[in-house]
Amino acid sequence: MGRLVKDVDVRYTQSSEPLTVARYTLAVKRNFKASNQPEVDFFNCVAFGKTGDFAEKYLQKGLLICVIGRLQNRSYTDNEGNKKNVTEVIIEEHHFTGDKKNNTTESSTNNFDDVVSW
Repeated sequence: MGRLVKDVDVRYTQSSEPLTVARYTLAVKRNFKASNQPEVDFFNCVAFGKTGDFAEKYLQKGLLICVIGRLQNRSYTDNEGNKKNVTEVIIEEHHFTGDKKNNTTESSTNNFDDVVSW
């Protein structure tokens, strides 16, 4: 469960039946903080197809959501020839948490907004 750091980035595959690919970053507050450690972790999330369509239509920066998915590792070579490894959460389900009033970026009942500047 966490807040979207920015609006969802949506793209479509170049196949005969385009598939929605929605990417976003989820900021997740840690339950405890070790000294000199960040209080928030940022997770790259990817949603495909109908799940991606849902993300495009309903998700926006600052929204508090809960996700169900799986971790996936992939690697690629960047433009400079360096090999990069990426871990992403492949989203299977999105769930809204709380009521609409509590999902706004102006709500700080859990002080989460104090940790992550929107």
